[in-house]
Amino acid sequence: MSTFQAERIVVPIDFSADSTRAVAAALDIADRAQNVHVVHVLQQLDTVSPGVLWDQVDDASRESAVREQFEKLGAEHDIPDVDFTVKFGDPGLVIADYAQEINADLIVIPTHGYHGVARFVLGSVAERVIRHASCSVLALRRSDAK
Repeated sequence: MSTFQAERIVVPIDFSADSTRAVAAALDIADRAQNVHVVHVLQQLDTVSPGVLWDQVDDASRESAVREQFEKLGAEHDIPDVDFTVKFGDPGLVIADYAQEINADLIVIPTHGYHGVARFVLGSVAERVIRHASCSVLALRRSDAK
């Protein structure tokens, strides 16, 4: 039995090993796999990117590729039938908004643990989620952190 109890759990993933661990943690917390809502957020396309200008890349093709990747991930890691959603926009804000939209009780998010210049350059999605979420957030340390 888990320490946490939540009816709806949101798990943002970036397809890293740590995000796979976050899905596993959420499944341990949830009483049913259907209560776990996995979300991947794609940044908005830049209208001057070559792929966009030459009509080779669009949101539909990107979403399709992400869904295929999630199916592979699910098969490799024996992830049961969870709700999977693809959203577009600023990841930190979109994740917090999505959790509020579905009335989530908990967000389980992995952290990369960047410090200093790397954090300044790469930002912190987990920090933005924590600041903007209307529900509890469980931030998991990266697996190689000491």
